[in-house]
Amino acid sequence: MTREEKSQVIENLTAQLSENPIIYLADISGLDAGNTSNLRRACFKAGVKLAVVKNTLLSKAMESSDKDFGELTGVLKGNTSLLFSETGNAPAKVIKEFRKKSDKPLLKGAYIEEAIYIGDDQLDRLVDIKSKEELLGDIIALLQSPAKNVISALKSGGGTIAGIVKTLSEREG
Repeated sequence: MTREEKSQVIENLTAQLSENPIIYLADISGLDAGNTSNLRRACFKAGVKLAVVKNTLLSKAMESSDKDFGELTGVLKGNTSLLFSETGNAPAKVIKEFRKKSDKPLLKGAYIEEAIYIGDDQLDRLVDIKSKEELLGDIIALLQSPAKNVISALKSGGGTIAGIVKTLSEREG
């Protein structure tokens, strides 16, 4: 690979790192062609983009990026694959599901919207991360509960302020 080609790869990797808020680093070495193909298929179905990279080029791209990858650069040893996703837990779910049939991929680390996770022991924690959509759903459900109480009180309280207050106070007691 020429110096010009390496520069182009680093530039492309830097752009990918900057554009993606969710980046996982994994080791898929040892997977045969069939299992690698199955992993790529599982990633595609989950909306996860998988790319195998050279550690030296990725390290330079991380340095050039506008993000602070902190200790994540320390895991760039051996085989490294990048997994990009729009959903924080999608790559972790793909890895966990795939490992029901294989001992790979191993999670090296993850960068999720400025939070850094190091090591394969973080996999279950990453699987449990909620997406923005899930968090918004939880917040909406929490906000709807008091609103439902007020609407219910309006109906059963006869529409008067005194009736509403009485109905709500009886529910709390």
